Amino acid sequence: MLKKGAYIRRRFPSSYPERQTRYKKGKSKRQNRIIFVLFLNFEFQKSQQCVSVKMEASSLPIDSCSKEHQKIYRDWFNIADSDRDGRVTGNDGTKFFAMSKLSRQELKQIWAIADSKRQGYLGLKEFIVAMQLISWAQAGHEITFDILKSSVDLENIGLPAMEGVDALAAKKKDFATNGVHDINGSNHHQVPASAKWFTSKSSKKIPPSAVTSVVDGLKRLYIEKLKPLESTYRFNDFVSPSLTNSDFDAKPMVMLLGQYSTGKTTFIKHLLQCDYPGAHIGPEPTTDRFVVVMSGPDERSIPGNTIAVQADLPFGGLTTFGGAFLSKFECSQMPHPLLDQITFVDTPGVLSGEKQRTQRSYDFTGVISWFAAKCDLILLLFDPHKLDISDEFKRVISCLRGNDDKIRVVLNKAHQVDTQQLMRVYGALMWSLGKVLNTPEVVRVYIGSFNDKQINEADDPLGQDLFEKEQDDLLKDLLDIPRKACDRRINEFVKRARAAKINAYIVSHLKKEMPSMMGKAKAQQRLIDNLQDEFAKVQREYHLPPGDFPSVEHYREVLNNYNIDKFEKLKPKLVQAVDDMLGYEIPELLKNFRNPYE
Repeated sequence: MLKKGAYIRRRFPSSYPERQTRYKKGKSKRQNRIIFVLFLNFEFQKSQQCVSVKMEASSLPIDSCSKEHQKIYRDWFNIADSDRDGRVTGNDGTKFFAMSKLSRQELKQIWAIADSKRQGYLGLKEFIVAMQLISWAQAGHEITFDILKSSVDLENIGLPAMEGVDALAAKKKDFATNGVHDINGSNHHQVPASAKWFTSKSSKKIPPSAVTSVVDGLKRLYIEKLKPLESTYRFNDFVSPSLTNSDFDAKPMVMLLGQYSTGKTTFIKHLLQCDYPGAHIGPEPTTDRFVVVMSGPDERSIPGNTIAVQADLPFGGLTTFGGAFLSKFECSQMPHPLLDQITFVDTPGVLSGEKQRTQRSYDFTGVISWFAAKCDLILLLFDPHKLDISDEFKRVISCLRGNDDKIRVVLNKAHQVDTQQLMRVYGALMWSLGKVLNTPEVVRVYIGSFNDKQINEADDPLGQDLFEKEQDDLLKDLLDIPRKACDRRINEFVKRARAAKINAYIVSHLKKEMPSMMGKAKAQQRLIDNLQDEFAKVQREYHLPPGDFPSVEHYREVLNNYNIDKFEKLKPKLVQAVDDMLGYEIPELLKNFRNPYE
């Protein structure tokens, strides 16, 4: 079993002295432990496995696999990938894994561990994990979910015995020679068919055979079932812009919200353990724009107008907020193992006091609401000395409605107060949040100091121990995000479908209430003025949950720009198609792409 230092020297031989200095020099014992856990675990996430915070270095299969074995595994991957889309699906996997002659129960465990994100397919890295686990099982060892936490020396595991794979490889090679296939061990593969679905002008339905994962299935259902309903009843104007291919393929996002100088930028820097392009830290409001911190080949900042028109990034919908917002939006790219898994959204400090009287040049709460719908986690940061929730902060928290399950609260800079004061600050914070969130459930609050300053352990041993435990809990919450990304995507898709149905009912109801001949202007104004009552009528007529209805004020504002008489009447077939999708097709999709051995 390798020591931690040996693992880093082998994994990063050229940069080890620099990293050793960065992670050890001038740090407290607590900070060194947390920093090392962060660094080690997010490197392990690159192998796309479900890992824990206490994972050992020897359990990283990809990096302990020799180059010779990697080449062979790549060739096998190309053989198993029958449709050459860079993914081994359940059908492909069952056929190829059957060559191992392992039992169905063993292969079920191996697939579950390799496909930790429940996407319904294996990429190259996950495929290599599966192959190494097959070899481990063939050696007579038991396969359990704890195997990745054990001290298994995977470096010396040989290739698994796959009966008939050599003959199949020779057959594929003959096909390649004749120009039928190109099996050359390279990483180049065809672009998945789903990448063309959103640009195709064809009205034909997408064949089920083109769906090779849960995400592909959601794309197909969106185009065929949900998007027609959204387009007919202007869902993109009232609620949310239409989805694109990049919205489904985007990495999980974490958004940070809070008043100025609560440590949002420092929090991201603390997790990355380095500066990122465009980061400015100070006691004054240093972040005056929305900054998306994401993975990229090199360190650079990209202006908002440029990033919003890139089709492979999920920010095209931000163009609806106009040039005033895009001038306050930028993307910060840099290569980092953590950013390979998660994208961070740093937001401008929420205004308070006299600053609230200065109007922003764009719809601030609208942008927050847009990001909230796409984020997997929303962190509200507070400073112990700034617990007051300003009017703008109240509006921001209100616009997060419908995303309550994503919200976490971080009481940052807690080292600035002693233990007794911290107890009082915590109580005051919970009281303030209770008045704003208006929910009986208690929101999860993390207490800590997410910065690089040393904390004197001798002065406050209780706070020291508390900060360690709270920080570990928050890190576990962040580490769970990539693993739960697929489930979150399904959850958000279902929420969107329900919202689109309600929007269709509202729009068609307003159309029905309009007179057929005269007095249309007065009738429209009456409907807009009494919109709350009209919502209640829709709710009673279709037996809908009142909590699912949108903001009356927002709808009223949008309706002022439209002629209600031009809206469409209710088309039951479109609504029924979405009902069938929710009731039958999504459950069937999840059934088809769960563990193929179940």
